[in-house]
Amino acid sequence: MQTIRMRVSDKVFDNLMWFLSRFNTDEIQVIKESNEYVSIQNYLQHELNQLEEGKVEYLTLEALDKQLEETINKHED
Repeated sequence: MQTIRMRVSDKVFDNLMWFLSRFNTDEIQVIKESNEYVSIQNYLQHELNQLEEGKVEYLTLEALDKQLEETINKHED
């Protein structure tokens, strides 16, 4: 499946949405770009860039377990 991004004027938006709604969801899925969606996309892109540039710090399972325990303890109260 391909993904496209479009900027559509308010004048044609309703007509375009009506047209797209005629397709089955296995043919076309409309993905609304809310502020939360864009924020998550930016975060994930940043993380991917860090990984590709070799700037990621890896944790051992023991270090991860310790970090998770500290986080849980901090938020239990």
